[in-house]
Amino acid sequence: MKERAYAKINLCLDVVGKREDGYHDLKMIMVPINFYDVLEMEFAEETTLELNRNYLPINDKNTIIKAIRIMQERYNIEEEFRCRLEKHIPTRAGLAGGSADAAAAIRMINRMCNLHLTKDEMIAAGKEVGADVPFCILNRPAFVEGIGEKITTFSCNPDFYLLLIKPRKGVSTAEAFHIVDEQEGIHPDCKAMQKALEYNDYEGIIASLGNSMENAAMTLVPEIRKAKHDLLELGFDGVLMSGSGSTVFGITRDVELLDSSIDVLKKKRYFVRKTTVHTR
Repeated sequence: MKERAYAKINLCLDVVGKREDGYHDLKMIMVPINFYDVLEMEFAEETTLELNRNYLPINDKNTIIKAIRIMQERYNIEEEFRCRLEKHIPTRAGLAGGSADAAAAIRMINRMCNLHLTKDEMIAAGKEVGADVPFCILNRPAFVEGIGEKITTFSCNPDFYLLLIKPRKGVSTAEAFHIVDEQEGIHPDCKAMQKALEYNDYEGIIASLGNSMENAAMTLVPEIRKAKHDLLELGFDGVLMSGSGSTVFGITRDVELLDSSIDVLKKKRYFVRKTTVHTR
């Protein structure tokens, strides 16, 4: 069985504040994008994972293995799984690649083992893996609150293109949040972004872009600021860092600009990928 594990971007991210348990309350507009890993799973005598990338762990720290173990424990699953991951989404990028892979594993185990789980039950399992996994299980545009567990999906059909670029260096989310706590950050209006998406208000979408994490991430990886500058200089209408970074995306309706920018940015040694919002 094969499953696509879709990446996400944050079109708006507001760090509301730090909680007593050390986590942060967030408000976010998250959307899946047409850029994905492919996970293949089948029953086996023992659980194994094959990767097309040699920089990822193949142990219980891997989100796929972690998801499998959590599902086995929660639902008394005796079956083991042979897994193969075709990895395309870069790590430490703010694109939820690891979370998407875990979400795909949970959805596949639900079907393979005939568990007939509700979305809420799969989300509960996903929360044990990581904060972005519940969103990735639903895989729909959503207003997300709390630490990622409060998800309100909505419908939209945006008619713009995205160009993702990522500097070679990634961002430590924990370090970025530590810096955010010491700064007086911006607080973008995520509800305004949701409304703009629902009404396909392109100018409203551009005006509502914002990410409380950007300045902190740029402190850790200055190349993010350069990436934003490069996209704006090329003529993209809106530019923002996704999540805690280090991926930056540009928004445009101009296909010629999109395609002509790819070679320019690849020569600057960025990871580059063109895509769109995934709305099914």
